[in-house]
Amino acid sequence: MTHRFPVKEIALQSGLSTATVDRVLNRRAHVSPQTHRRVHDAIEELVRQENQLAARGRRLFFDIVVEAPNRFSREIRAASESLLDDFRPAALRPRFAFSESMTEDQCCRILAQIGRRGSQGVCLKGRDTEAVRQAVANLKGKNIPVVTIFTDLPGSERLAYAGLDNDSAGRTAAYFMHKLLPRQASAVLATLSQHAFQGEEQRLQGFRTELRRVRPGLQIVDASGGGGLTPQTQREVTDRVRSGPAIDGVYSMGGGNPAVLQALSDAGQSPNVFIAHDLDEDNLELLRGGRLTLVLHHDLRADMRNAFRHLQAFHGIGVAPQVSRSDIQVVTPMNLPKPV
Repeated sequence: MTHRFPVKEIALQSGLSTATVDRVLNRRAHVSPQTHRRVHDAIEELVRQENQLAARGRRLFFDIVVEAPNRFSREIRAASESLLDDFRPAALRPRFAFSESMTEDQCCRILAQIGRRGSQGVCLKGRDTEAVRQAVANLKGKNIPVVTIFTDLPGSERLAYAGLDNDSAGRTAAYFMHKLLPRQASAVLATLSQHAFQGEEQRLQGFRTELRRVRPGLQIVDASGGGGLTPQTQREVTDRVRSGPAIDGVYSMGGGNPAVLQALSDAGQSPNVFIAHDLDEDNLELLRGGRLTLVLHHDLRADMRNAFRHLQAFHGIGVAPQVSRSDIQVVTPMNLPKPV
């Protein structure tokens, strides 16, 4: 495995021992494929973060643990790594643990591993369950702060939340749905990736509350649980629309929108309004093609900057942001951001 980094740096980045990293690099026997992957990923991360290795300020390892479709995780990684020079002279070294589907037990095991090996902070996008809350409390007991990102664990031992104001986002979606749908519309489809993601659940509650206020007769059909992944999302939507009412509008909180559109097309339905979240590659393509009405977007770089600032402040570096909830940006095919 070609590389130019000391074994110690690879071990710090991967969270493995130097002995294990040495076994992988020298292709010795009895090393699992998962361990090979962790070392390979760590080297790729070091390549992208090479400037940080030479930084002379305090070194801080932040672990970013995320359950999300790969398209969103890639955006989080890019946003995080684009900020590193902004925090000099401190040397921020993010380590990533991403999974498209992460059970409660898997998430807790990852957080427990971080607690054993040590970390200066964790950015967590995970499910709001009692076991995950306890894992966060265990990290706090080890003096490892946790900032929740994009979806919160309210009332837990987390240090702070950084991300979109999800209740406001849901109410904003209801406002546009009410204004754009014809008066004779009878039903809208709402899709979440997981009800256990508290942020998406807040979006749904805000959407439902506001829509019931302005359109009390409009039915909301819930097609959630697909994880934002194509096969599962398409199956969930297909099941809900097969024998349900005609769908006039869609509010997609959890992604997988090509699958949502395909399921509706297969059912012979073409909604008048489709409101989605986040400017990932799927939604950009759908916006350009005029298949989405609008996207409610928030600046991932600003969110990750706020998360890192909270963690730095915990260690006595700088000041924590006073406001760490993102403003909503409304993006249509007419105001797409220019490519960087």
